[in-house]
Amino acid sequence: MWFPYPTSDLNQKIDNLQFNGNYSTFTLSREPQSGALYLYTQWRGPQKERRLTVTFEATAKERKVTRLEEKAVPIPPEVTKYVQSEFWIPSNDKKVKALARQITKGKKGILPKARAVYDWVVDNTRRDPNVPGCGVGNVQATLAARSGKCADLSTLYVALARAAGVPAREVFGLRLGRPGQTDITDGHHCWAEFYLPGTGWVPVDPADVTKAVLAKKLDKAGAKPYREYYFGAVDEFRIVLQKGGRGIVFSEGNKETVNYFMYPYAEVDGHALDYCRPASFAYTVTFRER
Repeated sequence: MWFPYPTSDLNQKIDNLQFNGNYSTFTLSREPQSGALYLYTQWRGPQKERRLTVTFEATAKERKVTRLEEKAVPIPPEVTKYVQSEFWIPSNDKKVKALARQITKGKKGILPKARAVYDWVVDNTRRDPNVPGCGVGNVQATLAARSGKCADLSTLYVALARAAGVPAREVFGLRLGRPGQTDITDGHHCWAEFYLPGTGWVPVDPADVTKAVLAKKLDKAGAKPYREYYFGAVDEFRIVLQKGGRGIVFSEGNKETVNYFMYPYAEVDGHALDYCRPASFAYTVTFRER
């Protein structure tokens, strides 16, 4: 099993991370595409139960860019890969490119294009609560259905943004519990970022706008505060596990390619367990406020 290992950054602090279980071996490694750390555990031979428990303390703050300023400076070399087309982010697909051109017609600069794509996703997609987990992030399927969960809508945003020349990537994480909440097993969440020269990475979360629209039955006027907030900000009730990186092959040689690395991922005799369906792969995530 491969477990995403949360780390500290400017907006989150991870302390006192501990793990234990009845595994045979374990190692700590770094996923090469995204740079995310992970814990790899292996069980050998027949066992009644295979168990891993990970605990840590998390302190997070709101991620908010208060001033969006675009400057005529080059995009850093390490960011240029986030404009490129990939298998899971097909920004060179003819339909995706045509739609991106239509959405950003007349827009000059990265900031207006990033906002136009964001507004289009918010206005033209809806949250589908029947999608298992966070969705698979298939751009063509999401465009056809005009619906999905957070990974679907965030990937669609990233693909359209890249097709318009805007550097963008997904952010995979975990929602922390609200006061009084203890079970956050279904709290995994995906949002996105775009890179704005002169400012840096800017968070956007169109999926949380569509979630609010569905949950609160909001019309366009009622959704406006959410639309404005989630362009340039995300709340403090979340931590990041991985940024970017799709189609993952770990250094230990997993038999099946991993779509994205946000959930624990496990294989038995070379066959992947479905982390979006608890009936085949059970785990629990609990939260305690301090």
